Amino acid sequence: MPDRASGTLSDVSADLVPDDLWERIAALLPTRPARRHRHPGRLPVSDRVALAGIMYVLRKGVAWRDVPIQVVGCSGVTAWRRLRHWTEAGVWPRLHEVLLAELRAVGLLEMDDSAIDGSHVRALKRGDHTGPSPVDRGRPGSKHHLIVDRHGSPLAVTLTGGHRHDVTQLLPLLDAIPPIRGLRGRPRTRPRRLFADRGYDFDKYRRLLWRRGIKPLIARRGVAHGSGLGKTRWVVERTFAWLHQFKRLRIRYEVRADLHLGLLQLACSIICLRRLRTSF
Repeated sequence: MPDRASGTLSDVSADLVPDDLWERIAALLPTRPARRHRHPGRLPVSDRVALAGIMYVLRKGVAWRDVPIQVVGCSGVTAWRRLRHWTEAGVWPRLHEVLLAELRAVGLLEMDDSAIDGSHVRALKRGDHTGPSPVDRGRPGSKHHLIVDRHGSPLAVTLTGGHRHDVTQLLPLLDAIPPIRGLRGRPRTRPRRLFADRGYDFDKYRRLLWRRGIKPLIARRGVAHGSGLGKTRWVVERTFAWLHQFKRLRIRYEVRADLHLGLLQLACSIICLRRLRTSF
């Protein structure tokens, strides 16, 4: 079990939080308030150990109360509180932005072509951004909406109720793409071409994309399959498969929508980091 003062990790915790991930997150974490001199209380768990608890839940999908203290080094309640604090501080979108900039700097981010799609997940507890899912007999659900680059690196992710139409998140997803630096000149904020399936086939949104300087490549409804868009658009479906390897994201357990979205953003950052490792 890790020592609270030194933050020494067990082998399992070290596997959950590799050094390259920890170095990037540590630079973004908010500073803790100074401990009281009188009655300081119990020494808090180190941030890295708490992050290992978050990663354990994200990967294994267990309930927070079932996090094994002897393995991870902290209780699930402690990890959940740290997740809440860091989510409210905006750590996860900033981490994602940092990794996107690193990908662009080494030439691994190709934003000329991007793809967009949505995916249903069941929501076992009610909360914000839940609704009757049309693909799950009206049970409460949520939707993950994702936009990726040509290689499937996630550029932005949003969360809505399960009853929301995919096309309603087309513009919000584009707006959610952060200004991606990494090269000299202006940060990159939008793709040149956007691939989407028939669910986005609305002339109104085609016109809105053209106004933004984005060429819409959207399959037409009522047309036989074989448009050829699948050879580029399939990458977003593969990225959803990567996201759902994190078992906590397969079903929404969090009542608070911001915490579920925070876990989504953390998973997107890990996917970007995996791709970045291929450049070393």
